[in-house]
Amino acid sequence: MNREQLKTILWLRWRLTRNQWQRAGGFGAVMAVIVAVCAVTLGAATFVGGLIGAALGLGDAKPVVVMGIWLGATAAFLFFWLIGLVSELQRSETIDLQRLMHLPVALGQMFVINYVASLLALSIILMVPAMTGLALGLTFSRGPAMLLLLPLAWSMVFMISAWTYCLRGWLATMMSNPRRRRAIIMGITLAFVLIFQLPNLYFNAFGGRKRFDRPKGATPEEVQRDRAAREARDKANVNQLIEVQKFIPPLWLPYGALGLAEHRVLPALLGTLGGLGLGALGLRRAYRSTVRFYQGETGGQAAAPLLPSATSAKASPAKAGKSLLELRLPYVPEQAAAVALGTFRSMLRAPEVKMAWGTAFIVTAILGASVFWRAAPKIPAAAKPFIVVGAMGFSLFMLVQFLANQFGFDRQGFRAFVLSPVERRLILLGKNLATWPVGATFGLLVLAMISFWLRLPILATVAAVFQLVTLLLLGSLAGNLLSILVPFHIAVGSMKPTKMPALAMLTMVLFQLLFPVVMVPVFVPPLLELLWQLAGWPVLFPVNLILSVLLATLTAILYWQTLGLFGRLLQRREIKILNIVTAEQE
Repeated sequence: MNREQLKTILWLRWRLTRNQWQRAGGFGAVMAVIVAVCAVTLGAATFVGGLIGAALGLGDAKPVVVMGIWLGATAAFLFFWLIGLVSELQRSETIDLQRLMHLPVALGQMFVINYVASLLALSIILMVPAMTGLALGLTFSRGPAMLLLLPLAWSMVFMISAWTYCLRGWLATMMSNPRRRRAIIMGITLAFVLIFQLPNLYFNAFGGRKRFDRPKGATPEEVQRDRAAREARDKANVNQLIEVQKFIPPLWLPYGALGLAEHRVLPALLGTLGGLGLGALGLRRAYRSTVRFYQGETGGQAAAPLLPSATSAKASPAKAGKSLLELRLPYVPEQAAAVALGTFRSMLRAPEVKMAWGTAFIVTAILGASVFWRAAPKIPAAAKPFIVVGAMGFSLFMLVQFLANQFGFDRQGFRAFVLSPVERRLILLGKNLATWPVGATFGLLVLAMISFWLRLPILATVAAVFQLVTLLLLGSLAGNLLSILVPFHIAVGSMKPTKMPALAMLTMVLFQLLFPVVMVPVFVPPLLELLWQLAGWPVLFPVNLILSVLLATLTAILYWQTLGLFGRLLQRREIKILNIVTAEQE
């Protein structure tokens, strides 16, 4: 491909990007420019910070300190890089190669352009200038040998980005099946969430017991002996970490920095060559997988037979029992029960919804493990109900994306509600009933953990159950209003909104920021019980329980009365909601 062809293709890509910004509105273009300027500014700031910090503060530092700083920089780069990988698991090409297959252009050059475009990530914009400034600062303070950190750091970034690009290409091949695509996204995202939470679980759950192991009233000799043992243990851990770095390619960078600080050049040279070699191998595999994908070879999988075999043609006996959609909910109108069961079934079948639920469960489990592995603090009895309400509110906050956008996940399925003769208030009731089991499950799980940890009294625990009911009803009230007024489309296979309007974005941000305001009424019963006790009135009178039951009852009546009002509002805006949630997004 000659130079003019390359200029034409790049100009076409830029023109398509401009058209997308224009269709998104002026607000989207302004936000994109602001984000780009902020990213470049932060990159320049990290470069200056690394340069000045290394030049002035690391001149006389120990080699282990230099290694630790580079280890932290590597970990920060990997952390941001993995976050970007999770947000866009399937590769989105800057230039669609499939549209250029009929043109006399070189596929390899387009592949290189797409790879270079994939490097425009926040992790590289922030961390590569920081690493560059850090290496130059060490060169000024410790000698010219530290210049070898520049190719070593760049080779590490090249290696990670090349193999990530290869992984994304492989995932693009695997995700050609939409259902398998969503399942892969869910599994990988949950795996990354677990990986990111392992350090938190280790330090908060298992490491908390070893922080203060010094006995009280120890003699100076025992203190000195304890300090020496701790220093020996720390030194052994550092030596073990140094040995492990030799066998982990991303950690060749801090190991090479340690070697250069100790006037050893060979580790940095070998790390640079190894990073470049592994990066080149990753790009080669990515290019070969790209060629196979666009030539129709999806991993060598054989095509499925068009006609079923004799054994597969045999009808399998029908299983006895009722399906989920055939159930009947007691004391619930039949139409609302059908909407609730259908919505709940669709959420169970959507991998992105299960991913969100699994993430919430993992976060809850990790927080619970962190709680149970620690001794219960000395908290006044009057403060325990407030802690329980706050914890249950946190569990409900993780369901805001479902409560505040109940129709965004329906997409084309929302036409069934528009065309159906079902009362609109019953549609809202069914939507709320579909989310209540999940919210109640997480809330009761948090309540059980906190009650066991704080040894909450029985009456306070029962009151907390009614407070959870109030939280679910209040969240549904606010969610119904937001779902009707500011709906937005959710991309298939993800939890991300597509081209969210500026007003809807601002409203959702304000709702999340003001979510504690929704919880304020639930704090009233424990607050009045506290005032009751401070006034010296009978302690045995269950003020918190009685007021919690009364508040839950009043909230249920308010919820039922507003269903008709919100139902009429939904009927007036259903066509507009349909246009929003079913709009095809580029």
